[in-house]
Amino acid sequence: MTDDASTDVLIVGAGPTGLTLALDLARRGAAVRIVDKSPAHPRTSRAKGPNPRSLEILADLGVVDEVLAAGSAPLPMRVYRDHRPVAETDPWADAAPTPATRFDRPWLIAQWRLEEILRARLAAHGVHVELGREVVGLVEGAGERHVDVTFAEGRAERARYVVGCDGAHSPVRKLLGITFDGTTAEDQVMVSGDVELDHEDLGRDRWHQWFDADGAVMLCPIPGTRTGWWFQAGPERDADGRPLAPTLDGFRRLFTRHTGLPGRHLTRAELLSTYRVNVRMADRYRVGRVLLAGDAAHVHAIAGGLGMNTGIQDAFNLGWKLGQVLAGQADAWLLDTYEEERLPVAAWTLDLTSDRLRATLEAIREPGGHLGTAMTPETAGLGIGYRWSSLAGKEAGTGTGTETEAGTGAGTEAGTKADTEADTATSAPHPGNRSPGDRAPDAPCRDAATGERTHLYGTFAGPHTTVLGFGPASAAVLREVAATYGEGPGVRACRVYAAHEDQGTAEPGSLIDDQGHAAAAYGIGAGGSGLVVIRPDHHVGIVAPVGDPGSVREYLRRLHGAPGMVDAVRQG
Repeated sequence: MTDDASTDVLIVGAGPTGLTLALDLARRGAAVRIVDKSPAHPRTSRAKGPNPRSLEILADLGVVDEVLAAGSAPLPMRVYRDHRPVAETDPWADAAPTPATRFDRPWLIAQWRLEEILRARLAAHGVHVELGREVVGLVEGAGERHVDVTFAEGRAERARYVVGCDGAHSPVRKLLGITFDGTTAEDQVMVSGDVELDHEDLGRDRWHQWFDADGAVMLCPIPGTRTGWWFQAGPERDADGRPLAPTLDGFRRLFTRHTGLPGRHLTRAELLSTYRVNVRMADRYRVGRVLLAGDAAHVHAIAGGLGMNTGIQDAFNLGWKLGQVLAGQADAWLLDTYEEERLPVAAWTLDLTSDRLRATLEAIREPGGHLGTAMTPETAGLGIGYRWSSLAGKEAGTGTGTETEAGTGAGTEAGTKADTEADTATSAPHPGNRSPGDRAPDAPCRDAATGERTHLYGTFAGPHTTVLGFGPASAAVLREVAATYGEGPGVRACRVYAAHEDQGTAEPGSLIDDQGHAAAAYGIGAGGSGLVVIRPDHHVGIVAPVGDPGSVREYLRRLHGAPGMVDAVRQG
């Protein structure tokens, strides 16, 4: 083992969270490795798919078209009672894309298939999951420049940073001594697995749900399979009321009891598991050069389908920050903002999913009640923001802001602030919702050079910060940004023309806001002007009037370094 770490980031755990983080870092040029203790890639279906916010992230990473093709739109639900259908419902019937949001509903895809797509994209960057590698020791090196990692086979390796994406039983979290406080509801138990079903009367165009006074069975077809289904049910119990472990024969008995159909139609069951409602979260997301993400940092009720999605969104928040620090463009204080921003979101998610579980359990007691009760506008993830963050700059024209000095230890306060900040972790996405910290709204536009249809998120996509300039007076600031940060991946300047403006000498990458949606989304009045900095994770960093270019300069300096630092990084 050498003194210098050749690995920038070692990711432990190759589920959707770890793969998202690895892919984001790899496209930034980081030397990333990803390990998993499993001897083979799992084929479990588990999570049912990404929500709209995660679909935006997958689009940014360049894999959303494959995800959409491999999965399906969420299905209408058919609800049964005493073997008979009693209700049909489609929770997404009224959903539709808006100018601010391209994706209007979650997407059904087996977790193993999503992981397969992410692994293939990661392999294109030359990074492959290292299987059968279990981490058993972590020691931060002298001078705090690296972490020594010990594996079960006795081998020791070194990395500049380590991220534990290794699930609810996270060995990384345990090695750090981070508490995982919360509760386990021993009486709220569900058995689940992937099954094959040959009964043709159960159409694969519905999510079938049988809710009876003595239990339930739920069957949802797995996209991309001919006879595969997700099976979920209340467990069988012994004479003392204790839940029995799931088996194929047990699944058949449950199937017959609740559906009234012969159990022989259920021909195979695999990846069987017992789920108990756990509501827990870590009190810290970072210890020195080791960080946590996904289920390693938080677990909660499955209602609303936010488990995998919260992990993907953790990874997207962390990836660009690690990338900036590794590139030497930001100090390690930027990593403190990961905990500062995401820990309160976890607290909010625990509260939301617990509330949705209570509402769903109450709903299914009555004939016609269904799992759609778990879905609300909040579960789409589009309203999650970080208005409290030290990275949230000032509002346009107010002259005031919430920025704090770099290095003030924002992360140390996150745990104590989590409960109060969780109350403001989301705000409903709508035009004009552009306060610093909010998710940046999308908007349809035209490419100023070609006239082709495009959208703001096409400009945001990639490992860079975006500076939007509205109005002729923004042009000088955008030219300064381009001159300072060059044509590299760090910062992209984008002039957004109103439909009535002359675009005669438009810079490459400029956009025409021909329908006015972009200006409206960011609070720019008709014929108005303004500057908006969009972080690499699609959140508003700062909104400033064109007469205050200093605010933009200072914000970019915090994220990307001073001009001299930028030149040094380029030459290095």
